Amino acid sequence: MQFERLYEAIVNGDKNSAVEVTQQALDGGDDPQAMIDEAMIPAMREAGQRFENEEFFVPELLLAARAMKAALALLRPLLVEGGAEPKGRVVIGTVKGDLHDIGKNLVSSMLEGAGFDVIDLGTDVAPEQFVAAVQEKNANLVGLSALLTVTMPAMKLTVDALEQAGVRDKVKVLVGGAPLTSEYASEIKADAYADNASAAVRMAEQLVGS
Repeated sequence: MQFERLYEAIVNGDKNSAVEVTQQALDGGDDPQAMIDEAMIPAMREAGQRFENEEFFVPELLLAARAMKAALALLRPLLVEGGAEPKGRVVIGTVKGDLHDIGKNLVSSMLEGAGFDVIDLGTDVAPEQFVAAVQEKNANLVGLSALLTVTMPAMKLTVDALEQAGVRDKVKVLVGGAPLTSEYASEIKADAYADNASAAVRMAEQLVGS
């Protein structure tokens, strides 16, 4: 019953209820990983599906992600303590010269909800910052976001920097943002392109599974 309530709270973007139900479930001895697998991930998938079906829009998706993150904050210390391994480790950021972060924040939250360890570098991130984070955190996925056509070349510079640093073969590169296309992703030798947050999570799961 608690899992159903947690699922509903996240889909409905009710942050306070999500936290309250999560705490009650923990107090009742429920397994944190089961809560993620059986309530949180399905809830974010549902929110993502509704977004793709145009039943939800960005505000609803952001509210769902915020509710999920608040609940996840209670579980993360317990998962670390229990030695739970993340699905993958993602370094994500908006590329150099670009200050837009709504899409990137949404992808970041949904990846966390799907069981990834996310290192969010923020906006206006230089290629060498991505490289340093990959090396330091031992990441296996890099997410690059751009909303301006003029900042798209910074994605290629980042992919090149990963190559020059000798870490390109250790990470998959996923790109996204309004002006991008799958053709551009291929052109800059990224591994994949996603046109929305829900697709980004699916693509990330495929990339780390391959």
